[in-house]
Amino acid sequence: MSCYISTKQNRFYVAIEERFGRVAPIEGATRIPAVRLVARQELERIERRDKLGGRTFGGIPSGVRRRTSFELTTYLAEWRAEAAVPGYRPLFLAAFGGGSRNFAGGVVSALSGTQLRTGSAHGLIPGQAVACGGEIRFVTAVVDAQTVQLNAPFTAPASAGAPLERTITFFPGAVLPSLSIFDYWSPEAAVHRILAGAAVDRLRVNINADFHEFTFSGAAQDLLDSASFESGQGELEAFPEEPPLTPGDYGVVPGNLGQAWLGSSPERFLTLTEAEVVLDNNLDMRAREFGSMGPRCIVAGERYVAASFNLYERPDEATKSLYQAARQRSPISVMFQLGIQPGQLCGVYLKSVIPEVPEFVDDETRLEWRFRDCRAQGWVDDEIYLAFA
Repeated sequence: MSCYISTKQNRFYVAIEERFGRVAPIEGATRIPAVRLVARQELERIERRDKLGGRTFGGIPSGVRRRTSFELTTYLAEWRAEAAVPGYRPLFLAAFGGGSRNFAGGVVSALSGTQLRTGSAHGLIPGQAVACGGEIRFVTAVVDAQTVQLNAPFTAPASAGAPLERTITFFPGAVLPSLSIFDYWSPEAAVHRILAGAAVDRLRVNINADFHEFTFSGAAQDLLDSASFESGQGELEAFPEEPPLTPGDYGVVPGNLGQAWLGSSPERFLTLTEAEVVLDNNLDMRAREFGSMGPRCIVAGERYVAASFNLYERPDEATKSLYQAARQRSPISVMFQLGIQPGQLCGVYLKSVIPEVPEFVDDETRLEWRFRDCRAQGWVDDEIYLAFA
């Protein structure tokens, strides 16, 4: 019998809820390569002001509102051929709110610069991703039923007949769904947990770390556990059992692999040292209403999307144009490709970003520019797109 619980014996699953706070069914296909989950539940801090005849704290009565928050970090992992969608699809649906759209793939008929013509009707829409030869790009305009304009050219032009890989693209939207996040441990007698009614307030994409990472943080309606579970919690009759573990492992993607495309006429930058994209939903969980002990639903506020990135200064036109755009408050497009192999690709595209004037970082041997919190803008729900291929 083990005398402690190893943190390596931990598995995570995610699922979209049909109704806020109603725990969704758990499936083995939605297991994710999570690194850590921090879940915190605490009573709302209120102050008793009655006089008790001494200096002793009289305690807080039961029924006080509880606040539940979480932060979950996961790696970019391989999208296996047998899986219809990536396992962490529910996390991105909860962060974006506009649903997802699949592209089954196809073949290249012709490719000229940023214009792609497919061998048959593509069915693509602006913002949707296409992938070919280990590269991912986004559609900026649909020319006709077989031709689209892309945000940037492919570095290795594809010849006629080259295959286009399948993609799944996430779109921003007005209404955010809620999640169930399952946290299981070994041995079986350990305490397992479920975050019910989890809402993603903030998504952070970390680029050029050891591995490509996604961090989701936000609030939840409740934190359930197998040790104190009572029938009715999360609208469950019993605490759900973990699905059978399937053999095999998922591959994770090194953080140094990918591409960066920046500028009003996007150029590929090979001088990027680190980058981060943040999506903040400015959530209000409706947790202050009379007669309620916890959050009742999710209300999303104004979306905040921003990119931060560092790169080495070079005396070339592409680098200087970024500085000029920052001084003139002119929009540029920002796209990061994570990974370089089919099945291990993620693309993040911000079509209109106002760059901030960069800081000059001169404490190392080479001069570096640091662009901080460059906010993305758009028209209606179109400032950010994220896709896997």
